[in-house]
Amino acid sequence: MTIAQGPLSDVVVIEMGSLIAGPFAGQILGDFGAEVIKIEDPKVGDPMRQWGRSLPKGQSPWWPVIGRNKKSVGLDLRRPEGQAIAKALIAQADVVIENFRPGAMEKWGLSYETLSADNPKLVMARISGFGQTGPYASRAGYGLIGEAMGGLRYVTGEPDRPPARAGISIGDSLAAMHAVMGITMALHERERTGKGQVIDAALYESVLAVMENLVTEYDLTGYVRERSGSVLPGIAPSNAYPCAGGDLILIGGNGDTVYARLTDAMERPDLKSDPKFVDHASRGANQRELDTIIAEWTSGFALSDLLALLETKGVPASRVFRAPDMLEDPQFQARDSIVTTDHPVFGAIRMQNAFPKLSRTPGSVRWPGPVLGAHTDEVLRARAGCSNERLAELRARAII
Repeated sequence: MTIAQGPLSDVVVIEMGSLIAGPFAGQILGDFGAEVIKIEDPKVGDPMRQWGRSLPKGQSPWWPVIGRNKKSVGLDLRRPEGQAIAKALIAQADVVIENFRPGAMEKWGLSYETLSADNPKLVMARISGFGQTGPYASRAGYGLIGEAMGGLRYVTGEPDRPPARAGISIGDSLAAMHAVMGITMALHERERTGKGQVIDAALYESVLAVMENLVTEYDLTGYVRERSGSVLPGIAPSNAYPCAGGDLILIGGNGDTVYARLTDAMERPDLKSDPKFVDHASRGANQRELDTIIAEWTSGFALSDLLALLETKGVPASRVFRAPDMLEDPQFQARDSIVTTDHPVFGAIRMQNAFPKLSRTPGSVRWPGPVLGAHTDEVLRARAGCSNERLAELRARAII
């Protein structure tokens, strides 16, 4: 097992909870060197171990990613002995991450008040659908509910169809990222005060945080932002356009100087001086007409030829990347955006690297998601004082 060298290599994290929001927060911290001890149900583990569309060789391709750089400890938190062991582990930790429904930790005797009495420096990140307070706190709240309540679902998709989803669990991921921001802020503040605190990361608020000026615009003007498909109303040209052979190209040419370079590439100086397209506001007002003109032009090019032309003109453009494109692209390769790691069942597997890149203490993928309970004995010996006899007893009673 590779020794962590990242910026968080002196931080010990106890990850509790399952699925995406809590485990993705743990993944990020583990990527940057934290020792992440993941507590799982000793019988079935995190559902992510069997999650996803396909199960090659009977295992989920999702678990190697979200479980990477973690130590797996099988421990039944619903039994007093399991709770006592969890307390012993947390007493020596810097951070706890949990994403149970509010009240679960308290029911198990693992409230922040109880845990911080033994460990006043403890930072506890609590991720839930609606936060730890308020009339909705006790409700079940998955990522899609946070996306709906935070405003993202309403504005995603085509205007004549029901709201669409992003194709990934973006609400859960945003909550995880906000939890990690809170954790690193709390660890920084702890350096001054010596005291830990609780991070309350709600899914709906994490989505709301990235909704730009949606609320303020309505508050000032009464305008409710609607679904607009592949465009942003009033921002033109910025769309997906057809190429020969059925490919699509994304072009962002809405800034005045970039738009001028696009008209040069099109050999259409008239579009630069036309009053309907002469500035940002006029292009926004005539967005549909401008997009039609550009689409007629792009449809006469093969995608690769058009990308090359727009690059020479300094116009932002891209193919719509899929996984195969990412694996072959020279930019991904030059920056090691995708790395290879060894998996005990799959062999060599590729996955996204740790981001963002730090110049002196970068993150890394040191090992993929481990087998359930792979580190139970190691961790409980070192951090909970369990002897071999005690471990055998706990295993016989299915507590670990």
